[in-house]
Amino acid sequence: MKALFLVLTLTTAMSTSTAASAGGAAVDYPHGYRNWTHVKSLILEPGHPLYGAFGGLHHIYANDRAMKGYKSGKFPDGAVIVFDLLEVERGGNAIAEGPRKIVGVMQRDARRFRDTGGWGYEGFVQGDPKQRAVGDQAKAACHGCHAEQAAKTGYVFSAWRE
Repeated sequence: MKALFLVLTLTTAMSTSTAASAGGAAVDYPHGYRNWTHVKSLILEPGHPLYGAFGGLHHIYANDRAMKGYKSGKFPDGAVIVFDLLEVERGGNAIAEGPRKIVGVMQRDARRFRDTGGWGYEGFVQGDPKQRAVGDQAKAACHGCHAEQAAKTGYVFSAWRE
């Protein structure tokens, strides 16, 4: 039931296009994020409870401050984590990246994002900095799940692996 609620909430949020985010503060588009540290990749396939909202190929990137957080367990202000979600294309016994679906961003600023544990959340449709997908829905659509599932890890799902 929780997975269904999350999918419905995120689907609703992803159809919203506003310029604000948690607490009225906008999350910045992470220009140049593909030059940051690649943390991990993951493919969510049909049958996974979050496939409807997050099916496809995930790449997670972290800026230098976020890397300090991954290594210490405490994410400082200025940490930015990017969730780059792409469609999956299958063929010739290979799985490849398809078109970009969304660039999800977590931006750490304890003062600006007090209502969401110090993290601001936003999604940019197809990676377009002008097409915001989350906006004012961040607390319900993003932080609710992060708080429930990842509170012990600073609201961050991914982990650094040496």
